[in-house]
Amino acid sequence: MERSRIAVAGASGLIGGALVRSLAADGHEVVRLVRRAPRGPDEVRWDPERGRVDAAGLTGCEVVVNLAAAGVGDRRWTPEYKRVLRDSRVLGTAALAEAVASLPEPPRVFLNGSAIGFYGDTGERVVDEDAPPGDGFLAGLCVEWEEAAAPAEEAGVRTVFLRTGLVVARGGGAWGRLFPLFRAGLGGRLGDGRQYWSYIALHDEVAAIRHLIDREDLSGPFNLTAPQPLTNREITAAMGRVLHRPAVCAVPAGVLRVALGEMAGDVLGSQRVVPRRLLESGFRFAFPGIEEAIRAA
Repeated sequence: MERSRIAVAGASGLIGGALVRSLAADGHEVVRLVRRAPRGPDEVRWDPERGRVDAAGLTGCEVVVNLAAAGVGDRRWTPEYKRVLRDSRVLGTAALAEAVASLPEPPRVFLNGSAIGFYGDTGERVVDEDAPPGDGFLAGLCVEWEEAAAPAEEAGVRTVFLRTGLVVARGGGAWGRLFPLFRAGLGGRLGDGRQYWSYIALHDEVAAIRHLIDREDLSGPFNLTAPQPLTNREITAAMGRVLHRPAVCAVPAGVLRVALGEMAGDVLGSQRVVPRRLLESGFRFAFPGIEEAIRAA
C-alpha cells in the first residue's frame, strides 16, 4: 500500500497500539482519535459516548480503523458495566461512521472492530462468516456493534468487520492474564477444558488488518482467528510446554461462576470459529499453531 493518512480509534489498546506501530514503521501518517484536547496534528478529538467527532480532522484520511471498546474481561458484568460495554462500542461506532459519511471525500475503507462473540456458544460445531448470530449478551452486543456502522456503508464506503478471537499477546487481553499465572505454576484448564478457544497471534491480527486495508475487493465480516481452533485443555497443555511449567491447577466451573458471574458463561462456552474468508482471500498466517503463537508473544 502506498503511504496513506490513516485514522485509528483505540490506538492505545493492545491491537490498536500494535497496528499504529506497524503502520508508522512503514511510513504511513497515523492520526489517533483521543478524548482530550489534541496535542498535535496527529490527533483528532472525539467523545464516542456523546456521539461527537471532529470530522474535519479526518479530512484526507484514506482509511479509518475503529478499535475503540471497553474491555469485556476488565470488570464483572454488572448492569452498569454492561451499559459501558455497549456504549463504548455502539455509540462510538455510530459516531465515527456518521463522521465518515459526512466527509465531502470519504475514506476508501472503514474497518470496524467486532468479535467472534457474534456466534455465541457453538459447541463442537465449526462456524465461519456465514453462520448466524448466536444467543446471549455478547452475541447481541456484536450484532449492534456491526449494525452501528451502517452510515458508512450507506455512504458507499467499503466497510469491513473485524471479528477477532482471543489474541495471544503478552501485554494485554486474555493472554496478558494467563502468562503470569502459568509462569508462577498456577496455570490450568478452565472447567472441563473441552470448550474450543479460537485464538490469533497479535502479529497475525495486525497483518490481517493490513491485508484487509489493502484489498479493495474485500468487505463485510472476517473472522480473525487462527485456522485450527483448539480446546482449552489443549491450549493449557501447550502453555505448560512452552513455559516449562506444570499446568495442573484446574479451575472448576462452579468456582468460575461464583467469581465471574454472567461472564463465566462465555469463559466456559465453546467457540470453534475458522477464518474461511480470510484464507480464501490469500492471507497467510505467520504463527498458525498455538505453540508458535505463544512463543511469538
